[in-house]
Order: sequence, then structure tokens, then C-alpha cells
Amino acid sequence: MEALPGGYPVKAPTPKARMFVVFFSMAICMGTLFLLQTKLSKPRKTKDFYSFDVRDIRGRVVSLEKYRGKASLVVNVASQCEQTERNYRELQELHRELGTSHFNVLAFPCSQYGETEPWASREIEHFAKSNFGVTFPIFSKIKIMGSEADPAFTFLTDSVQKTPKWNFWKFLVNPDGKVVKFWKAEDSMETIRTEATTLVREIILRKRAEL
Repeated sequence: MEALPGGYPVKAPTPKARMFVVFFSMAICMGTLFLLQTKLSKPRKTKDFYSFDVRDIRGRVVSLEKYRGKASLVVNVASQCEQTERNYRELQELHRELGTSHFNVLAFPCSQYGETEPWASREIEHFAKSNFGVTFPIFSKIKIMGSEADPAFTFLTDSVQKTPKWNFWKFLVNPDGKVVKFWKAEDSMETIRTEATTLVREIILRKRAEL
């Protein structure tokens, strides 16, 4: 018989009680380890372009999920570049030609290349619409290079292991959010049109087959 401080007697735990405490403690440890292992081994959802959030031209957070199921031509644009006029006109023509049911041009202004995009987002939008009749989405100005690079655009560059060297690089994204082609600024729009048209036709045929 043991005694508490003050001389009060207390009954010592029996061997069975000790075994129960040990067993109970081991059970808790095993359960915790199992839950931790399950959490760590749970497969993570693979990221794709449409799984990212970006900011629209007014700075509001929007999900690229709205473009899933379509083909997208993602472009880093600039307003004060020697290639601005040609690219904006050709991109708008392609956007109108292939239509928004299965295809979109998605423009992301960037000023990291020779500071050729000096304006704020709304000025960029006004310039593109008033001068070239642009109707495709233009998002808020982003960074493509460095530690502040936009995650959605980083996904594109990581996918092809290439970072744009100048404005108007183009990335063709399939309906599942994967990059299937990319082009530099000087590449012909005819080649891009051919690839984009082929992808749009595949989307249409797949949708018809699902009916």
C-alpha cells in the first residue's frame, strides 16, 4: 500500500491495470500513426491550367475552371511593342474565327520585357478594344519571371520547360488544361491557326460522340 502526501493511503495499481494503460497508450499511438500515414499517402490532385485562379482586368479573382472543356491560346501581351498591332489583329481574328463555344484567346499583359506594357490594367483593355476591336479576355497585368511569377503562367512555362524571351509567346492548352504546343513571338499565325483548328475539331467530334 502506497501513501499520498499527508499520509493518506492509496492502493497501488494492479498488474492488469498497468497492462490496460500500456495497451491503451499503444492503441492511441498506432491510431495516430495510421491517420498520419493515410493523410500523407493520399494522392494529391494533379494541377492543370484550369485549376488556377487569376485576376480579371478589374482585379477580381476568377477561376480558369470556366474554360475547361475548351481549347485556349494563352498569350503574354504588351501594348507598346513593335509586334503589338500584328499580334492583336491576328489574335482577334483567330478568336472570332474559332468562336468561344470551343476556343478562347486568353491574354495576360506583362511589362517585364523592355517595360513595353507601362499602363494599368483598364488602360490596357481600353487600348486593345478601341484600336483593334479585341473581344477576347484580357486579365490583370502579371509577372512571368522571378519569384513573383503568376502561378498559372508558371504552370505553362514549366510544362514546356521554356520561359518567354519576349512578348506574345503563345501556349495552346487542351480541354483538360494541359499544354500541347507553344510558339515564340515570331512564329507564323498560320501554323498556330492550323493547330488550334485541329484541336477545336477534336473537341467537337468528342462532344458529338458523347451525345
